[in-house]
Amino acid sequence: MRTIRIMIVDDHEVVRVGLRALLERRPDFRVVAEAGSAEEAVQKALDHRPDVVVMDIRLPGGNGIEATRRIVEALPETRVIMLTSYAEDELLLEAIEAGASGYVLKQIGSDELIMAIERVARGEALIDPSVTPRLLRHVRAARRSAMASAFRDLTEQELRVLALIAEGKTNREIAQILFLSEGTVRNYVSSILSKLGLSNRAEAAAYAVEHNIKAYLDEGLGSA
Repeated sequence: MRTIRIMIVDDHEVVRVGLRALLERRPDFRVVAEAGSAEEAVQKALDHRPDVVVMDIRLPGGNGIEATRRIVEALPETRVIMLTSYAEDELLLEAIEAGASGYVLKQIGSDELIMAIERVARGEALIDPSVTPRLLRHVRAARRSAMASAFRDLTEQELRVLALIAEGKTNREIAQILFLSEGTVRNYVSSILSKLGLSNRAEAAAYAVEHNIKAYLDEGLGSA
């Protein structure tokens, strides 16, 4: 049976004692270190090289997110679970960007926490179900924002032309599909290349595919 080596980071001693008592009921869990501040967490992680760090966010001398970033950079094999009372969207995103493998709230049950540690130790990622919907909304919003930024300078008709270029259509085919003259299509193509800073149709097609123009048009973002 593989032993999972754990470090507990929380500025409240009573929380650390309670977590240690809970986790060490498991024969395959061993708490190798505790820390009560961000700086102490980083130093003890370097000293003990735990498999999993159970990390609070609010800590004296810094915060758990910055400590997580430093630990993950120095010890890529160490996984960090944020165990916190805070469900703010910004903190969740910052923790993920810092390299946390899990984000769970302190209201979690003891069995769920043990399962979370096991999963993270196996290399899985885990987000508390109560904050997952908000994370997904942020991801979708970021995706829409990125697509909108990629195509913001193009008119609706230019977007349609670009989408057809991405499908490999010729100017004649585009003209027939959009009921335009070939000369008008050529003008649109020139305008698209100029606005996007591209040199030719191949680059335009690659740009459209890379920034997912089909999804952009399907979601109606180009008609805003």
